[in-house]
Amino acid sequence: MRVRIVFSLKNRGSYVPFHHQYLIAQFIKGVLVFGSRQDYRSYSLFNFSGLKGQTKVSRKGLHFYSSKVTLVFACSEPEFLQYFLHELFLLKEIMVGNLQLSPESYEQEKPVSIGEEVKFLCISPIVVLPAKFNDEASKRFIIPGTDEFSDLLYDSTLSRMEATGRYTAEQLASYYKFQLVPDQDYIQRLQESHKKFARIYPLYDNDVKFEVRGYTFPFTLFAATDVQHFLYENGLGLYTAKGFGMLDVANQNTINRNEHHEALYA
Repeated sequence: MRVRIVFSLKNRGSYVPFHHQYLIAQFIKGVLVFGSRQDYRSYSLFNFSGLKGQTKVSRKGLHFYSSKVTLVFACSEPEFLQYFLHELFLLKEIMVGNLQLSPESYEQEKPVSIGEEVKFLCISPIVVLPAKFNDEASKRFIIPGTDEFSDLLYDSTLSRMEATGRYTAEQLASYYKFQLVPDQDYIQRLQESHKKFARIYPLYDNDVKFEVRGYTFPFTLFAATDVQHFLYENGLGLYTAKGFGMLDVANQNTINRNEHHEALYA
């Protein structure tokens, strides 16, 4: 399930860094740690985007000037999603960076059509190598479209699917088909205009700052339908619970597939 959470912005013109998922991850962690259910305090099978709204760029980061700010949040477990929304809407005001936000409503996205061949867009960067303290290895560039790139993503995907306990050993063994094919025209256009599709991003774990390389580009994924659904709801790659790897299906009308809900938990 995926929902688009709508916040009211109290201080228009305030800002967050360009990559601010780590700020959202810290806030979500706080919601879970101080929430009413102890069994969800370490839960990590979810995914989320950066904040969206009317923005302007400055040296400080992204300044938000719209009255509403949205966040896409996704999870395969409906019970956890409802619990998170319940705890979130108990809060009258929250701070993300310098933004003073108030949870207002959410829009549930209707299911999209997904098969064994899907063209995805990256809402947030994909991380393929694990972060290591005081080690440059996690920032190594890997060419998208190579077997190494696909194999790393395949291994992390199958490990996460196995950890859910929802798939049998026979099912996991049948998910051997997995090939990511990047949109080479898009990558070439970026390179010709001297823009990057792979950057270094900050990542925080146990108050320690790491750096990882994240990739952002359209691609076609060939994989079993169950795998495609899992990635659409839970993200692709590593550190999805920290705001990396969120995907969207290309050529989908997001406006027509939203179901609006008021803040039922206020």
